[in-house]
Amino acid sequence: MSKRLEIFKFAPAAYKGLIAAKEYVHSALPAELLELVNLRISLINGCAYCIDMHTRDLLKQGVRADKIALVPVWDEAAALFSEKEQAALAWAEVVTRVEQTKVPDADYQAALEVLSEQELADITIAVALMNTFNRFGVSMRMQPAALA
Repeated sequence: MSKRLEIFKFAPAAYKGLIAAKEYVHSALPAELLELVNLRISLINGCAYCIDMHTRDLLKQGVRADKIALVPVWDEAAALFSEKEQAALAWAEVVTRVEQTKVPDADYQAALEVLSEQELADITIAVALMNTFNRFGVSMRMQPAALA
């Protein structure tokens, strides 16, 4: 896998805007919930750089390794995840796979049964942002820290 350009070096204004959005979601959502969502999205999108980063961030936060390992199958390991985490992970999956799912009304209603409107708005912003960062990571072949 060849290394590609450092995209943000060529687009600093865009990077600044993305970082502002990132700072917003980090201030709006609990750190563990946000990192679980970011990890799940990165797993779906196959972004090695982001999978590595979010796994490390969760470990630094003291999240148990077995919970992190079961993020790909969180619905089968639901006992490890809070009701809000489950709702956020389900919403993250359906929004990330928007081309396939079209984000059904039933999924929206299910999310609102657990999450407040503000939480759903903030999680949706976080999902869109993580999907954006995944596209940069995958397309520009960003190297995970594990390979450094």
